Amino acid sequence: MSDQGVSRFATARTASHDQDFPQKLLEFMRAGWLDHPIEVRPQPAVTHHARRRAALSDAFPGETLIIPTGSTKVRANDTLYRFRPGSDFAYLTGDHDPDGVLILRPSGDGHDALLYTRQRSSRATDEFFRDRDGELWAGRRRTLAEKTAELGIDTAPLADLDTVLARCAPGRTRVLRGLDPRVDAAVPATGARDRELAAAISELKLVKDEWEIAQLQDAIDATVRGFEDVARVVPADRGVSERLIEGVFGLRARHDGNDVGCGSIVCAGPHATILCWKRNDGLTAPGQLLLMDMGVENNHLYTADVTRTLPVSGTFSPLQREVYDIVYASQQAGMEAIKPGVSFADVHLTCMRVLAEGLVELGVLRVSADEAMDPASMLYRRWTLHTFGHMLGIDMHDCAAARPDRYREGELSDGNVLTVEPGLYFQPEDDLVPAELRGVGIRLEDDVLVTAEGAVNLSAGLPRRAEEVEAWLAAQRDAGPRLP
Repeated sequence: MSDQGVSRFATARTASHDQDFPQKLLEFMRAGWLDHPIEVRPQPAVTHHARRRAALSDAFPGETLIIPTGSTKVRANDTLYRFRPGSDFAYLTGDHDPDGVLILRPSGDGHDALLYTRQRSSRATDEFFRDRDGELWAGRRRTLAEKTAELGIDTAPLADLDTVLARCAPGRTRVLRGLDPRVDAAVPATGARDRELAAAISELKLVKDEWEIAQLQDAIDATVRGFEDVARVVPADRGVSERLIEGVFGLRARHDGNDVGCGSIVCAGPHATILCWKRNDGLTAPGQLLLMDMGVENNHLYTADVTRTLPVSGTFSPLQREVYDIVYASQQAGMEAIKPGVSFADVHLTCMRVLAEGLVELGVLRVSADEAMDPASMLYRRWTLHTFGHMLGIDMHDCAAARPDRYREGELSDGNVLTVEPGLYFQPEDDLVPAELRGVGIRLEDDVLVTAEGAVNLSAGLPRRAEEVEAWLAAQRDAGPRLP
């Protein structure tokens, strides 16, 4: 049975403006096609994906595990967002196509892995030219054999999935939920059991292997180039739109990688005090600061996450530099604290202590740093709401389903990759700070690998010290715009 036998694909996906096909055209379209085979090579990470599936298998002996990737999402009417595979599915398979479902079935002492996927649109039906997902509309899909050769995993037609799901015993099946409504509906939810599957995958992702670290470095290096691109188009003496900056960085992300890791945060002036500003509809201005929180997602979906705050005019004002130096000192203290065995919470407190002491020195905090840091008080958080950082990997906020004792309440391990991103933000309406501080927001963020020797800054290609930032910005402007 072809994929068209599945209810999900029984009716060809068409658009409202598509034309009908008269019989003569149908007959004409069905004939006269050559079949050009394609060369398929195994993905470079096949062995890594197999090792991850084996580790997941070891965690749940005797149980069926179902991990979907999800489907394309409607953007407007009959147009779709560009598909991005589910992170856990991609982590375990390397497959980037929509609609796939990985099933690990118990077999002997482990599991057999089978990937249910949409196969090539056969010329035996009209799908290849009538369906908007067909070959003439969307490009050639892999055959099952080609996909198996590419991914190193056995494959089966997606048409068979409904039957397989109906046979899954709920008490012995775990599902990664929220990605595929069809799978969620077919297999009754098991609450904590399903959450344990999500946690197990997240915890596997906590420690990066050498291949993953190389992918992260690739994404970070592209991000450095993206920041250089942006610096070259932001003039010192006049304003440009935040969306120009977003677009220039987006060009680098699409040219050197898959996309941006998430929507770029580009904050000119007081927008920098809005922690997750995404409208990007403001203008830079001489004398103000420009905060940019951006990251390239590479072609294997590993992402960077880097923030820099630049003086638009080229040099920090004395007050801007004073605040910047506090944030830099906080970040540096956090990096120096990082090593295996140190708790995530202690790195956070190290960064926050420096910020609190800096707020006292600025005259903003009118209590001691000790009092401000007291868990019953935490007054310093008025000007810095977020934590010091987060895990990074195939997601910008990686390992999110990990149990607290393995992540936020746990200790760092050799092979963790995380961000260190302290910041200070003085809202324009804040009546408790001097007028000259209002509207100033500064964040520094770098991507750090934990090793036995301590922290390795993977994004060290971008300067951090205030004087180095000024010199770097001048050098980029002197170089002028470039093509990717």
